[in-house]
Amino acid sequence: MTRFFLLGLVVVSPLLAASSLQAQSQKPQEPTVSATPYDRQLNRLSEIIGTITYLRNRCSEKPEPQWRAAMEKLLTLDAGNEPARKEQLTAAYNRGYRAFGALHDTCTKAAQATEQEYRAEGATLIKEMINRFGN
Repeated sequence: MTRFFLLGLVVVSPLLAASSLQAQSQKPQEPTVSATPYDRQLNRLSEIIGTITYLRNRCSEKPEPQWRAAMEKLLTLDAGNEPARKEQLTAAYNRGYRAFGALHDTCTKAAQATEQEYRAEGATLIKEMINRFGN
């Protein structure tokens, strides 16, 4: 009985492999992200904007939609018609937003200090990107 089972595997295995290859070739290709020399900085900036959005809205008396609007503008200007790039930058923004949502559920002095530090880092990052990569 073992011999027939093994023989069956020998016959069926190539068929499974062929169907697996065919299924893989029919899968839609994932869009690629076009690389730019400032990708690392832009991802970090997106994360910083997400953090600031969370902390400013947590610490202000009324929501501050300008931070989310700034991120949407960044997506429009830099990601344009590249869905994969837009997804990558949005993920960085959400990562920054959620990370501090887990740490600061109320506005504290530490949250305010963190927000100031991130604003300074973001401003420095923007200046460096402009100086290095143009405006």
